[in-house]
Amino acid sequence: MAGTADPIRINHADAQEFVETILRAAGVSDKNSTIVARGLVQADLRGVESHGINRISSYLARVRNGVLDPKTEPTLIQITPVVAQVDGHNGFGFPAAYLGMATAIAMAQTFGIGMVSVKHSNHFGMSAWIVGQAADAGMMSLVFTNSSPALPVWGGRSQLMGVSPIACGAPGGETSRPFILDMAPSVAARGKIYKALRRGEKIPGDWALDADGKPTDDPAEALKGVMLPMGGPKGSALAIMMDVFSGVLSGSAFAGGVTGPYDMSKPGDVGHFLVAIKPDLFVSLDEFRERMGVLYKRVVESDKMDGVERIYFPGEIEQLTEEQRLRDGIPYVQDEIDALNAEAEKLGVPGIRVAGV
Repeated sequence: MAGTADPIRINHADAQEFVETILRAAGVSDKNSTIVARGLVQADLRGVESHGINRISSYLARVRNGVLDPKTEPTLIQITPVVAQVDGHNGFGFPAAYLGMATAIAMAQTFGIGMVSVKHSNHFGMSAWIVGQAADAGMMSLVFTNSSPALPVWGGRSQLMGVSPIACGAPGGETSRPFILDMAPSVAARGKIYKALRRGEKIPGDWALDADGKPTDDPAEALKGVMLPMGGPKGSALAIMMDVFSGVLSGSAFAGGVTGPYDMSKPGDVGHFLVAIKPDLFVSLDEFRERMGVLYKRVVESDKMDGVERIYFPGEIEQLTEEQRLRDGIPYVQDEIDALNAEAEKLGVPGIRVAGV
């Protein structure tokens, strides 16, 4: 199987340069190519390979099929001093989300809070990179998006709700890591199913049902059926919440109307909802950071259950993975490298650099 081969490690800077080059060749502006590439490479660095640079093939397929505009620029309308809306104009979701969070941060710096709704967007990758954008600016954040139907509502069996991630974050204390939560309302993110299919791997039997409503460990059969919500009705309700805030509120598609990144039939029409919050609204920044440090310490030093060696703060495992991969390179399998280089060949640009990690 492809997934059993020894990994090929790529330097993160080489991965960034490769994706930027491919996107520019496809008609994406220099600025937007950098934003998209950074979001994808950050996912691979953090170990979220389901949302990493291997997404490029599906994105470019959508460009070639005329359902994603690589050249458009997102536009901004200021609605109130603390509320704005971004129209993605069916371009890449990354620049639309980046503009939205940058705007929310700017409003929060002046008014304490900023809220931005994004409409007519597309898949924006791993939500944690947008949370990180806010954390780097010293802001707390909420990052919501909706997505194409993959989950049943509780008690149903048809695809209706998206596996729409819920993400939020807060800066850490002087000696603690930031809080970064990025989770899907399903047992697993659908991107992990595509990753398993791409790598020729099985999936756990409690991730999805096949077309007949039976549990399956075959990713191909899972993609014909439905993902399972985590916690039953709780996961289903969270998926509906993402649709309310990201789709209903924004004016984008909702209630099963979002087109998935692997569906070449029509534009995605994805919606996002982004909030930035200044952390020193109610206590001083020093006190906030001190309190975050206390929270971090109490969490990671909690008494451990039997068999557990270490307790991690939300987002900490991914941050440790990023630190390791910045040193040692990002692991890919040969089939993934071949697929990336095939896209490069179509556009007449060099393949990804393997040496020099």
